[in-house]
Amino acid sequence: MSMASNGLTPSACETDIVGVLSMLALQLASGKPSAIVDWNNNYGDDPDKAVIFHCSNLPKDVFIDEIPVMDYQAIIAGTVGKDKTYGTINARVKESPFTYLRISTDDLNGKMVAYVGEGVSTDDPMTTFGGYGVVKIPRMQELLAYICENGYEHHVSMNQTKIAAVMHEALNKYLGYSTYWHK
Repeated sequence: MSMASNGLTPSACETDIVGVLSMLALQLASGKPSAIVDWNNNYGDDPDKAVIFHCSNLPKDVFIDEIPVMDYQAIIAGTVGKDKTYGTINARVKESPFTYLRISTDDLNGKMVAYVGEGVSTDDPMTTFGGYGVVKIPRMQELLAYICENGYEHHVSMNQTKIAAVMHEALNKYLGYSTYWHK
């Protein structure tokens, strides 16, 4: 999945079809590979920082320059065994500005919805497994409240470019998706 995404064929696990659609939209607007990550825990005492993580199918181009390590998937291995979970990439997301995007379905109203914004991945210290990093987004707590209050999934797509304005216009104006822009 990492190689496919890095080769500009977006790939997301957990059968996240609209996650792949979000990755593809970012990729088409930027010409660069997109990743899918989980919004995870807050980071330290800074309300605008959070941990991003995935068990890891992120494209190698989003990682710091050191060579990513392929290993077993630490979360699932406890249940099914290490030998059945090999293929996870362990590496840190490099420091960079990025655009995040989540396209989703509003099943009750029969329409497509989305949210988009920009932030930076930081070099704050952190050690874990999978694909991971620390991000800083202005008014992060407001964004997380919006995500929860509007029933969005825990996955978000990211692309290491600043294209939120383009994505908002494309989704909202041209495709008619109700799109929240977290400015």
